Amino acid sequence: MARKTREPDEEAQIDMTPMLDIVFIMLIFFIVTTVFVKQAGMEVNKPEGETAVQYKNANIFIAITEDGDVWIDRREISSEAVRANVEKLLLEQPTEVVFIQADEKTKHGLVIEVMDQVKAAGIDRVAVAVRE
Repeated sequence: MARKTREPDEEAQIDMTPMLDIVFIMLIFFIVTTVFVKQAGMEVNKPEGETAVQYKNANIFIAITEDGDVWIDRREISSEAVRANVEKLLLEQPTEVVFIQADEKTKHGLVIEVMDQVKAAGIDRVAVAVRE
């Protein structure tokens, strides 16, 4: 009767492929579920305010320059197009408050017109950004 001789086993290795797959899936999940902030796209000289309140869920910003230009999502738009743009952004990221960043030399009537457009889009809370 012949004896079987065993060959030395190769070293055991752990297959890392499934773990890497899980890490990449988690990375994709976190990137997709991250809330992206929509910036107005224009820096304005905001007026000073002493009773400012900070909101944590800031998704939609509207900037109004000294010259009366209205900016949303890094694009210049007309004041009549604010409602349509806010409605589009609300479909992407629902929010309860919209922030208006008006220059301190902006005409008051234009700010009110933009606020009316935002309220017509379905947002009741409109905040005006100030410098502290």
